[in-house]
This record gives sequence, structure tokens and C-alpha cells, in this order.
Amino acid sequence: MKYTEKMSKRLNELLEKNYDAEKGYKRAAEIVDNSKLKQFFENQAQYRNKFGHELKTEITNFGETPEKGTSITADAHRVWMSIKSTFTSNDEEAILKEVQKGELAAVEEYNEIINDTTLPPTTKSILSKQRTGIETALQSVKNFEVMVS
Repeated sequence: MKYTEKMSKRLNELLEKNYDAEKGYKRAAEIVDNSKLKQFFENQAQYRNKFGHELKTEITNFGETPEKGTSITADAHRVWMSIKSTFTSNDEEAILKEVQKGELAAVEEYNEIINDTTLPPTTKSILSKQRTGIETALQSVKNFEVMVS
């Protein structure tokens, strides 16, 4: 497999995860009653949409085709989140814990790719900026947890 194909495959995996996060955040925004939390989730969905566009551009720059759609794992995660929220009367703390779990996994995935020493500097810069955005969101989720608990 060519390097560009290998790198595009990894970026496509991140792209799928960003689609998943965007949809998860939109779903969370629909569930919660707290207006600040709802706005936070809506903003995060927009950021993840932006991240997706940046990744699509980078994949195209590698001469490859961006994937469309979400991953099966994340679809299952969103379904679980939906079921859990139904049984917990839209418990915002439980939703925040699920969001935190997803964001921690995202940071790990970004770190794996960023730590690749063959990663082009432009790609590393994009991914590092996105990871920082996810880490900031993760801190906000922790702050919201304190507020709603």
C-alpha cells in the first residue's frame, strides 16, 4: 500500500469519527434541557463538521477519496446514548459522561496519528489543532459535569 493510501485511510477513520461526534453532539443537544449545555453541544457539532471538511481537504490533497457516512461502532454508541437517556429521564450527567468517553477516545486516536514520524507537517498541524479543540471540549464537558451534578 502506498504511503498516501495508508495516510488517507487513517485520515478517513478520523473523518468518520468526526461525522460520528457531530451526530452525537446533535443528538445530545436534542436531549438536554439546560440551555447552556444545549448551546455547547450545538457548537461542538459545528466544530466537528468543520474538522470533517478540513480532513476531507487533506485526504483530497493526498490524491485519495474521502469516505462518507459514520462508523458502525459510533452508530451503536449513539443508539446506546439514546437508550440510556430514555431510561435516565434525560439525565444530563449521564449524557456528559458518554460525551466525555467519546472525546477521550478521540484524543487517543488523534495522538496515534500525530505521533507518526512520517506525518507531513501540514497534516500534523491540522490534526494538532483539531486535537486541541477536542481537549478544550473535554475540559468544558468536565466543567459542565460539576455544574449539573
